[in-house]
Amino acid sequence: MPEVIKIKKGLDINLKGKAEKIFIQSDPSETFAVKPIDFTGIFPKLTVKVDHDVKAGSPLFFNKYKPEVIFTSPVSGKVVAINRGERRRILEVVIQVDKEIRYESFIKANPSDLGREQIIENLLESGLWPFIRQRPYHIIANPEDEPKAVFISTFDTAPLAPDYDFALKNEAQPFQTGIDALSKLTSGKVHLSLNGTYPPSRVFVEARNVELHYFRGQHPAGNVGVHIHHIDPVNKGDIVWFVNPQDVVSIGRLFEKGIYDASRIVVLSGSEIKSPRYYKTKIGASITNFVEGNVETGNLRYISGNVLTGLKIPKDGYIGFYDSQITVIPEGDYYEFLGWGLPGFEKYSVSRSFFSWLAPKKEYRIDTNLKGGRRAFVMTGEYENVFPMDIYPVQLLKAILVEDIDLMENLGIYEVAEEDFALCEFVCTSKTDVQSIIRQGIDLMIKELG
Repeated sequence: MPEVIKIKKGLDINLKGKAEKIFIQSDPSETFAVKPIDFTGIFPKLTVKVDHDVKAGSPLFFNKYKPEVIFTSPVSGKVVAINRGERRRILEVVIQVDKEIRYESFIKANPSDLGREQIIENLLESGLWPFIRQRPYHIIANPEDEPKAVFISTFDTAPLAPDYDFALKNEAQPFQTGIDALSKLTSGKVHLSLNGTYPPSRVFVEARNVELHYFRGQHPAGNVGVHIHHIDPVNKGDIVWFVNPQDVVSIGRLFEKGIYDASRIVVLSGSEIKSPRYYKTKIGASITNFVEGNVETGNLRYISGNVLTGLKIPKDGYIGFYDSQITVIPEGDYYEFLGWGLPGFEKYSVSRSFFSWLAPKKEYRIDTNLKGGRRAFVMTGEYENVFPMDIYPVQLLKAILVEDIDLMENLGIYEVAEEDFALCEFVCTSKTDVQSIIRQGIDLMIKELG
């Protein structure tokens, strides 16, 4: 095994509801949705209307300022709703699925036999290009750029996250085909990050055209931003691209089959799930069939993604474009008298206010209560205990708040994204919305510097 990079700072939050490693073929969802809100920084322009017939791979909308970047339907059927929010912002394009999926046809070829431009064109036309994102800024990659490297993280250390070693154990061939396609997009290396805590899947270990790296440690040891920081940091003017492992498989299927096969393994997890399992479905599926009859009673929070970075959705909502996880936890809709002053044997605490530090492997049922009030944003050293990058997190956040671009650059704004600061937000005594501040800073950089 190559050298293991040990991440010494971080925090594993042990939640109840870890999924048993069993595959379940869910009942087919009747509707699917593609949500422009999943794609940071795009301005969607619709190409369909209600009652339009679409195939899997048919365009639904495109980015107004990058019209070559289109977003396509994961299934075939009829567009039944275009849901909008404030100022007529497009929230969802909903498709009622056919009984049998019909597909648009795209290039079917071995990526090794194609040139870089042909691969990019195929990804753009099929709608798979949005799978490829970039640092800096954590946005969809610009097809006109050439990155210095491509990163793929094959493990996720977030609470109750899916085990990709298990989920992709039968996808060796399309995963390799996806790697071959991505390797044509850069003159640099494709970096594959593996879990160094236990032996990873042969699907990843035996991958070709990649450079393997092993990481070990607490969350966020699985974050691609941490890997980029330790392997090939992003400086001013640098661009790196990254892709999720399931999305690599989707890219591989595109070149093997010539179709947009939106199949995805999704883990249903959380303390309020009666039978946490892995489900075989498609991107953008409604979660109704997953949770119906499989959740505890009470007021619940449904999350597309993990509890730290996921998006709150209704119980009949849709899985996010980049998400492979649905989490259900209790809603924090109550007040607790003297909650801070009473002994809390069942409460989780990072600061040893309660007794959770005496049982580090115990699993907890945690709700969404803020556990305190908002306070002045002060330096406590809490962020530095869980932030494993060579960056001053509090100083960077304060530079963003005063909109000092030069200072933001010097403090590492090009290397980070919201997910890298999720633990800082979780442990924050001041109850500061840290992730939204980071996005505010990134948006400012895009506005001022492009």
